[in-house]
Amino acid sequence: MSTQGPDGFEGYRADIEAAERRVAREINPGARALVVAILVFVLLASFILPHTGDARGVDVLLGNAAAQDVGVAMPHRLFAWLALVFGVGFSMLGLLTRRWALAWVALAGSWLAAAVGMLAVWTRQTAAAGDPGPGIGLVIAWVAVILLAFHWARVVWTRTAVQLAAEDARRREAAERQSKGLLDNLPPEEPPANP
Repeated sequence: MSTQGPDGFEGYRADIEAAERRVAREINPGARALVVAILVFVLLASFILPHTGDARGVDVLLGNAAAQDVGVAMPHRLFAWLALVFGVGFSMLGLLTRRWALAWVALAGSWLAAAVGMLAVWTRQTAAAGDPGPGIGLVIAWVAVILLAFHWARVVWTRTAVQLAAEDARRREAAERQSKGLLDNLPPEEPPANP
């Protein structure tokens, strides 16, 4: 039985390569999925806790009177939105869809939120006289975002190693097929002319 025939392995090569590409776009976080889900829940819960003074995380997000009364600055509001969009939104999308690209967005956004969160905590610690410092909700949200960024990095890097190995195998196979095809298409050698 020939593998080159319509019933052989070559007939299924396109299906196998399509399945391989589909799997390469997906992640498998394994046990980290539970950790990420718990961290997303903790991050959501931090929005009902006081971020500073009497202003809860929800108040900071909305920028209402409670947040304005305690002098919430732009870094704090920006952190709250980044934590909500990337820490909660894209993390949930990444877990539900298991898409590698969404995991990358969750990773990048979580790292950005962690950096802005550090600035938010710092601005609350150096707030004007009479304004309260950072609350428990802000600190919990910041730590949760840092841990989310760490766990998404582990998921994405692990997936990257698998993808690189699959791409390397695919490249080697394509190079072998190309060199084999070039050798098959060479014209026959002509005998050397006698002088």
